[in-house]
Amino acid sequence: MRWTGRAAETGRPLLPDADALRVALVVPAQGPAGIFGPACELCAGLAAEEINAAGGVLGRELRLVPVDGGAPPGQVADEVAALVGSGLVEGVTGWHISSVRQAVAPRIAGRVPYVYTALYEGGERTEGLYLTSETPDSQLLPAVRLLSAELRVGRWFVVGNDYVWPRRTSRAAHRYIRSVGGRVCGEEYVPLSTHDFSRVLRRIETADADAVLMLLVGSDAVRFNRAFAARGLHQRTLRLSTLMDENMLMASGARATQGLFSTAGFFASLATADTLDFHGRYAARHGLTAPAPGSLGESCYEGVLLLAALIARAGSPEVAAIERAADQVSYEGARGLLRLTGRHVRQRIYLAEADGLDFTVAADLDAWSGDRQ
Repeated sequence: MRWTGRAAETGRPLLPDADALRVALVVPAQGPAGIFGPACELCAGLAAEEINAAGGVLGRELRLVPVDGGAPPGQVADEVAALVGSGLVEGVTGWHISSVRQAVAPRIAGRVPYVYTALYEGGERTEGLYLTSETPDSQLLPAVRLLSAELRVGRWFVVGNDYVWPRRTSRAAHRYIRSVGGRVCGEEYVPLSTHDFSRVLRRIETADADAVLMLLVGSDAVRFNRAFAARGLHQRTLRLSTLMDENMLMASGARATQGLFSTAGFFASLATADTLDFHGRYAARHGLTAPAPGSLGESCYEGVLLLAALIARAGSPEVAAIERAADQVSYEGARGLLRLTGRHVRQRIYLAEADGLDFTVAADLDAWSGDRQ
């Protein structure tokens, strides 16, 4: 990461600790998403350390204030709003599910910059909220097109957790699948922290689906993968997930990942110069036994970089100043050089296939985006 904030340009020393720029880091410490919470925290911490080593943000040390994003949405929103209201934080970032974002965003809109790093269902327009990760039009649509054309996938079954991201993404999936001549032959939604998927698996068998679109979070997806393979469905039906990282693969076990595809803007196995450089710094800082910095954890690295770049470019953490400067902001991280357009970061998206406990990148989905049918 080549940090180019104003303090780095001027060589100005960091201001005393009392003048630190404190940012709420909202990542899950419990619930289904807790499985990748540690990676989120370590990746965000690495970004903060690198920014501070280069002079901070406008000469101020960047400090992360942890908030458990795995708690109930209203509780998370109360805690974040209290931190903002008391002036203890001047920004918010992190990975947390969409129902948490929807609870937090209106409570802090226009008061502090909020960088949301999770893939999500699209359509967010809240003032002062900036988004770094994938949306269905760039992530799911091209994957559906590729799998339809190359693997003749036509019949889909959708299984997701019962909240806003899976529900709205499924609506988009119906359109995408119809556009390539396929159809959704069944769908089912389960509560967060579901342990028993027997009913869903029976329905998938009956539907005789070619593929399952998994819109499950964290440990729920892990349990589904295990049950899916135990029933032998992995031998005849492929799975596509838009939320699957290497930590979830390891928890699933190698046998349970056969025939599993994932689509994301980052995979640990990508052999780009930026990715290899990021992995080297992450391993040097946290050791080889640290949680894998997959796409979900790494997104928090991106979030801290973008928040710092926004404040540095605007010359202030004030939302009004950032809004005026936002479309001029770019930053360089593990996903390469990225720019903000309309409050969203646009990036290259990949399709990868699970290979035991790792991913092999199978395709760059740019060729399957746009108007291609």
